Amino acid sequence: MKKLAYFFITLAIATGLAVFAYYGINSFDAPGYVLIGIGHWALETTLASFAVAVIFSFFVFYYCLGVLTWLFKLPIRLKQRSKRIRLNRSQEALIAGLVDTAEGNFEKAETTLIKHASHSGAPLLHYLTAARAAQSRGAFDKRDAYLKEAAARTPGSDMAIGLTQAELHLSGKEFSQALETLTNLHSIHPTHAGVLKLLHQTYQNIGDWEGIRKILPSLQAHKVLMETEIKLLETEAFSRLLRQAAEYGDAAEITLLWADMPQTVKKMPGISAIYFAAMINAGAGDRIEDELATALASHWDATLLVLYGSIRSGSTVNQLEMAQRWLQLHPNDAVLLMVLGKLSLQCHELDKAYDYLSSSLAVEPTVQAYQLLGDCLFAQGDKDSASQNYKLGLQLASSEVVSRIDSVS
Repeated sequence: MKKLAYFFITLAIATGLAVFAYYGINSFDAPGYVLIGIGHWALETTLASFAVAVIFSFFVFYYCLGVLTWLFKLPIRLKQRSKRIRLNRSQEALIAGLVDTAEGNFEKAETTLIKHASHSGAPLLHYLTAARAAQSRGAFDKRDAYLKEAAARTPGSDMAIGLTQAELHLSGKEFSQALETLTNLHSIHPTHAGVLKLLHQTYQNIGDWEGIRKILPSLQAHKVLMETEIKLLETEAFSRLLRQAAEYGDAAEITLLWADMPQTVKKMPGISAIYFAAMINAGAGDRIEDELATALASHWDATLLVLYGSIRSGSTVNQLEMAQRWLQLHPNDAVLLMVLGKLSLQCHELDKAYDYLSSSLAVEPTVQAYQLLGDCLFAQGDKDSASQNYKLGLQLASSEVVSRIDSVS
């Protein structure tokens, strides 16, 4: 419509100029004429008519030139128009694919997305969304094919494709494949937050706490997790590693872990107990005897006290003397009295052991105290009383089990 209006406006202007030129030239006394000779031919006309002819010829030439230009550019315009149509359709297909994926129509989403991926301005989104849809319906072969096609069609998108691939492997519990992908990405981009986050999730799923320990500084430096999450993860990683080292009975590894452990983690409740227990189980209790005694002196704890009594020391007498000094500060501590009874029993001081264990049971009956008292009585030759204490210990243990079952149910 605009072009038609423009045509009539220019035609009106050309006509006005022609009329003005015609009457303007004819207004002179000698309007003149024009003679054009071509070979044996000659054209003679008035100047006014020639001016009109020139104006209209220019008008016609201008529009003919415009038509020729339009015809020349027509194939390019048709191609561009076709491209725009395909691009619009691919965008509509992407939206439809996302909607179908959200609604659970995974196979339909794949078909729609892949059909229009080659004409899209963002083919990567088509292939990655199709891969997610394939994963959701369990078509892992197609998922991998889509990811491979995405890599071939969109060079330079290795990070986005790799992260998606690792994420899909994780959700599919394909942890070894996820770890392989993420290890490769981490070697190229060691500070990428997305890679670090997925890597930490993978390590957690496969129980690779040493791997988590190694990336903890990066997780903290690049703020991949919140500070509280970092502290919890750090605590869990070191405690798990301590337990693993304890299972292997590797006292040297336990010592190294404890030396590398941050002070903030060491001060977390229960961590020191794990360390001391690991060293005792590894047969290196004598190495931490003084350290454990110092820990008890600064923070009285029943678990640490039991561990102190479990140390196979080179001098049980010294252990007993240390525990007796603590009794002055904690005279009615059932756990301390039990430990004193145990140490006295190991030192073959049966009368002391009997007194300590009887006092412990008077404060708070425990299965271990009954067992130790039974051992003491058996060593003294009183088998009937020993059997009675073993029986009481078994009854207490049974009642504790029943109460736990009741609390769970």
